[in-house]
Amino acid sequence: MFKKILIANRGEIALRVIRTCKEMGIKTVAVYSKADEESLHVRFADEAVCIGPAASSESYLKMANIIAAAEITNADAIHPGYGFLSENAKFSRLCEEHNIKFIGATGGMIDQMGDKANAKSTMIAAGVPCVPGSEGVITDFEECEKVAELTGYPVMLKASAGGGGKGMRAVWKKEDLKDAWDSARHESKAAFGNDDMYMEKLIEEPRHIEIQIVGDSYGKACHLSERDCSVQRRHQKLTEETPSPFMTDDLRNRMGEAAVKAAEFIEYEGAGTVEFLVDKHRNFFFMEMNTRIQVEHPITEEVVNYDLIREQILVAAGVPISGKNYFPQMHSIECRINAEDPSNNFRPAPGKITIFHSPGGHGVRVDTHVYAGYMIPPNYDSMIAKLITTAQTREEAINKMKRALDEFVIEGVKTTIPFHRQLMDHPDYVAGNYTTKFMEDFEMK
Repeated sequence: MFKKILIANRGEIALRVIRTCKEMGIKTVAVYSKADEESLHVRFADEAVCIGPAASSESYLKMANIIAAAEITNADAIHPGYGFLSENAKFSRLCEEHNIKFIGATGGMIDQMGDKANAKSTMIAAGVPCVPGSEGVITDFEECEKVAELTGYPVMLKASAGGGGKGMRAVWKKEDLKDAWDSARHESKAAFGNDDMYMEKLIEEPRHIEIQIVGDSYGKACHLSERDCSVQRRHQKLTEETPSPFMTDDLRNRMGEAAVKAAEFIEYEGAGTVEFLVDKHRNFFFMEMNTRIQVEHPITEEVVNYDLIREQILVAAGVPISGKNYFPQMHSIECRINAEDPSNNFRPAPGKITIFHSPGGHGVRVDTHVYAGYMIPPNYDSMIAKLITTAQTREEAINKMKRALDEFVIEGVKTTIPFHRQLMDHPDYVAGNYTTKFMEDFEMK
C-alpha cells in the first residue's frame, strides 16, 4: 500500500481524497496555487507545497511543478481528482517515468478513451451500441458533407478533444453545416489546441445516463449502476440522481453489461464512467468514457455504501476487485452549489463568503472546501459545494433536499441555492419527466 499520496487538485475533491487517505492511514500532500493558500485542503493535508501563481496554467496544469512536489515530499503516488490533469495521457506517463503511481488510467487507456473519436471506434470494435455517424475524425468539409448525408439530419458536430460543451454544434439542415463546421473547429482549437471533429446523429429528447464502473489491473471490471445527469445548462451538469426515474430493471442490466464490456475490452484500471445518451424509446448509445472520478460520485457511494476513492487507491495498489455488480438500495440526489447568479444568466460570482451555515441531519451530506471568511478566487470553476441527500424513496430524497437547501446559508456571494430550491418544486422534475433540454424552458422566478 502507498505510504504517501500527493493530490494534484484543489477544493472539495482534494479534501475528499485527503479524508479517505487519512482513514486508510496514508499520509497526504496538498499542492496549491497562491490563490488557494487559505483553502481547507491545504489545512488538512499532512504537507502542502505551493506550485505556482493563481493561473491554473502556471500551477495545477504545470506538470513539472507537480512532479517536483511529489519528489521533494517522497510521495509514491499521485491522485489527480477530476479536471486539470486527471485525463492527461502525458501526465500519466510522466508519473510512470518518475516511478510515481498515477491513481487513474494509464496513458494508453486515456489515449484510447480520452479522444472521443478514438473512443467511438474502440466501442464499435467492443460491440457497444454507438450513435450513428462518423467512425473517427472527419478529415475535411467534403467528408463532413458526405457523413451528414449518410447519417441524416439533424446531426451533431463534436470536438474530438472536447468537454464541457466546447466545440459542439447541432445542425438541422444542410445549409447550416458549413458555418457550424467552421465555428466548432475554431472554438475547439481555442479551447483544446486541437480542431479535430467527428459527427453523430442528433438524438432528440435524450437523457444523459452514465454507468459507474471500476476495473482492476487483472482485466476484471464491475459496475455500480447508473446516475441520471440530464439536468444540464450548456452541457454542464447542475444536478444528478440515482437511480434514474427513467430506468427499468431491464435497461439497467443491459446498460450495466455494456459498460462492463467496454471497460474489460480496453482492460480498464481504476474508477470511471461510461456515458450514454438514452432516447425516449429507451434505446441507449455510447457517448464517451470519463477515465477519472466524477464530480457526482457521492450519490453512487450513498446508495450502495461504497467508498469510490478508497477503491481507486486499492486498485492502483494492485488489489483485485470482487467482480460483483452493485445496485441502488436507496435514492440519492446531488445539487452542485456554484458561486453563480442564477437570476443573471448564471454569471460567476467570486468574492468573500461572509456567512456560511451548512445543513445537517440524517441523510444529508455536504462536500465543500469553503467556510465563512473564505475568498472564492475568480480563476477556477465556480463550484463551491455539493449537497447530497439520500432517502428510501425519490419523493423523500426531494423533500429532504428542499429542507437542506432551506437550511443552507451562504452570504457575501450569489449562489445557485435559489435555483435548486425552485427546481425541487418544478412539476416536471418532481415527476421525473426531464431530458437534457429541460433547462431551455426553465425560468427563474
